[in-house]
Amino acid sequence: MSKTLYLELNDRSKQIFKSVIEAYLTSGEPIGSKTLSNKLGINISSSAIRSIMANLQKEGLLFAPHVSAGRLPTDKGMRYFVDGLLEFGRLSKNEQEKIKTQCQSKGSSFEDVLEEASKTLSGLSKCAGFVVAPKYQNKIKHIEFIKLSSNQVMSVVANENGLVENRILDSNNYYSENTLKKVSNYLNSKYTGKTIDEIKNKIGNEINNSKLELDSISQKLVQEGIIELAPNSESPYIFLHGQSSLLEDEIIAKDLDRMKNIFDDIENKSSFLSVLESTSKGEGVQIFIGAQNILFNHSGLSMVMAPYINNEKKIIGAIGVLGSMRINYARIVPLVDYTSKIIGRILS
Repeated sequence: MSKTLYLELNDRSKQIFKSVIEAYLTSGEPIGSKTLSNKLGINISSSAIRSIMANLQKEGLLFAPHVSAGRLPTDKGMRYFVDGLLEFGRLSKNEQEKIKTQCQSKGSSFEDVLEEASKTLSGLSKCAGFVVAPKYQNKIKHIEFIKLSSNQVMSVVANENGLVENRILDSNNYYSENTLKKVSNYLNSKYTGKTIDEIKNKIGNEINNSKLELDSISQKLVQEGIIELAPNSESPYIFLHGQSSLLEDEIIAKDLDRMKNIFDDIENKSSFLSVLESTSKGEGVQIFIGAQNILFNHSGLSMVMAPYINNEKKIIGAIGVLGSMRINYARIVPLVDYTSKIIGRILS
C-alpha cells in the first residue's frame, strides 16, 4: 500500500481530523465544531476546534460543502487517514473458514472458484466484489475431446493444479470417435505441461509451416477446438457481484449516469486489464481512493485490491472490493488480503 502523504500534524490536530473522518464514515454527513466538541468530551473549545479544522482545510485534508457547514474529508484527507491513522482489524477464525469453504464449495472449475470468490467478498464486505484474471495461465495435464452429438464436441482441459475447463464446440464438421481420440492423444503426447497459450502458438506455427502431423479433418478439429475456441488471454475473466450495494450510498446514487458507464466498462472489460498491470507494480493490498482510482476516477468511490499469486510467486490475477469512500477500510483490507491468499493457494 503506497504512502503518498507526509504531513506532520500535532496530536490535537490528528485527534480532531480522525474524529471528522470517523463521523464521515459513520453518517456521511459534515460535522461541525460544536458537535465535534461534544463528541470528543475533552477540554477544548468550539472556537479552538474551528481553528484546527480551518488549518486542516488549508492543508487540503478537509473541505466545507456549504458556507458555514461542517467539514468533510477530501480524497487527499482520506488517503492521509488510511495511510497513517487507520488501524486495521483481523478476521475471525469463523470468517476465515467461511472464505475457505465458500471459495472451494463448487468443486474444481476454475471459473467457479473465481465466481465464488467474488460473491464471498461482496457478501462479507457489503460492497461490490470483483475478481479479474488472465485466461489459461495454468499448465495443462490432459486434453480430451468428447462427442456430444453430430455437430457438438466438448473439449475437456485438465490443469496441473486439478482445475478442469469444459468448452462446448459447435461445428459444421463431422468428427468421428476415432478422430477425437487421435487428436486427443496427439495433443497429450506433444503438449502436456504447456499452457493453452503456448499450445496455441506452437500449433499455429506448425500449421503455418505445414508441419502439423495430422490429416486435414484432424487439423480442423485442432483449429476449432484449440486455436479458435480458447478465448484470447488478453481478454480477462471478470467476475463482479454486489453492484446494487453501491447505490445505497447517497453520493453515488445521485450520479446514476456515471455509475451506469462504470458498470458498462466493467462488463465490456475495457478497463480491467489496467488492474492486472497495477498489481504487477505493487505488493500486497492497494487502496485507491476517489480520483486516485486507476479505473474509474470517481470522487465517491474507493477500491481495495490485492494480487493473488501462484506457488511460483507469479501474479496470476487481482481480487478486490469496490465501494463508496465510506467503506469500512479497517475490515475490508484484511478481508481482501486473506481472500487473495486463499485464491492463490486454490489456483496454484
